[in-house]
Amino acid sequence: MLNLGAALPEMFMAVSALALLMLGVFAGKDKAFRTVSWLAVAVQLVTIVLVVAGEGGTAFYGQFTADAFAKFCKVMILIGSATGIIMAMNFAERENMSRFEFPILITLATLGMMAMVSATDMLSLYLGLELQSLALYVVAAIRRDTVRSTESGLKYFILGSIASGILLYGMSMVYGFTGTTNFDVLAETLVAGNLPVGAMVGMAFIFAGLCFKVSAVPFHMWTPDVYEGAPTPVTSFFAVAPKIAGLALFIRVAIGPFGGVVEDWQQIIVLISILSMAVGSFAALRQENIKRLMAYSSIGHVGFALVGLAAGTKDGVTGILVYLGIYLVMNLGTFAVILCMRRNDRMAEEITDLAGLAKTKPLMAAITAILMFSMAGIPPLAGFFGKFYVFKAAVDAGLVTLAVIGLVTSVVSAYYYLRIIKVMYFDEPVEGFDRNGTEMNVIMAVATIIILAFVFFPNLLMDSAAAAAASLFGM
Repeated sequence: MLNLGAALPEMFMAVSALALLMLGVFAGKDKAFRTVSWLAVAVQLVTIVLVVAGEGGTAFYGQFTADAFAKFCKVMILIGSATGIIMAMNFAERENMSRFEFPILITLATLGMMAMVSATDMLSLYLGLELQSLALYVVAAIRRDTVRSTESGLKYFILGSIASGILLYGMSMVYGFTGTTNFDVLAETLVAGNLPVGAMVGMAFIFAGLCFKVSAVPFHMWTPDVYEGAPTPVTSFFAVAPKIAGLALFIRVAIGPFGGVVEDWQQIIVLISILSMAVGSFAALRQENIKRLMAYSSIGHVGFALVGLAAGTKDGVTGILVYLGIYLVMNLGTFAVILCMRRNDRMAEEITDLAGLAKTKPLMAAITAILMFSMAGIPPLAGFFGKFYVFKAAVDAGLVTLAVIGLVTSVVSAYYYLRIIKVMYFDEPVEGFDRNGTEMNVIMAVATIIILAFVFFPNLLMDSAAAAAASLFGM
């Protein structure tokens, strides 16, 4: 019944986070940061091994599962978290924010994300979600000596608290009208033609709370301000791991307890997807700050991913998982480029700061161009296939109009990605950036290679995603 082996990766991570906390306390603030950071990365890598080699099954009396879907999403989350910690090290030391608590908070947030994607009960879902959220609120405001970081943390905390309240209210409504919080029991209870009005209202509130967590429109208002105000490595982490975890949770909730009433929630997802794609594409056109641009870009990407969920089919979920895997690589590479935008040891965040990069740093400009082409969905780069699979799933499910709107907004979003390439290659060069760190060069190189090579080896990701989606549908 307990089956602690299924939750071994989470237990290892929890114990490791507490051990790292004690190490940081006794070693001292100034000495411990880099040591704790590398040890936190090692913990993430060991956890990946435990996840992949784990026995699977359910645990904690049916409140936790370690199926193929959870494993696939956990591996992506752990890769994003480990890379985020590596990207933060040099930045934190230069900006005098090298506190050993930072990698520990990232580790605890990652633990919450892993619990989220394995949750098979409303209660375990909420515990994982809040563990992630509380750690992220602190991380957003980690630079206490700057107004921007403090403001972003406060905005995130206030709006996140409201979203958690909405989510909890929805859960209470569903429990009140069904008498259970277990996903399997809910799936048997809530079937087409037998959805109580109160449970439908509760479902709408739950979906609204989850939309905030993935920054889908119209619950996206916090995203640009938090992305701009938080330290850049924190923004890079926010754009990857929590986004993947939130979408994975969205999929599990929609396909699990509410899988029998797809027709009742499909129209909600279609509307949210259209709004997210439109706002993400059109609002980004006027942005000059590259971090705000990436915020609206992430909103648009969430809209594209939700196209697959709107289909409500195994192929749709497979498309989302492929999309998220490619999105992970593209964003890590892009934020590595943004972290290399330093001039005279100060961060440069405006798009115009990239002017003439092709002349001052041609290799960095080429990598950035490849990443931007992929984000825009230009074939044969990996980003094209991410959009292709979710749009194909929507067409197969009869949602042709949604797929067409997705194509149109994708063309609009291509403008601001191509604008960055235009600035790098055709504008007059400004003063060059400082020398890149080794870690950033490695991350940019690996991301670029994966994006270019995906067209030759798509099955490595496709087969894993298909197996993960099949486990969610009981196949």
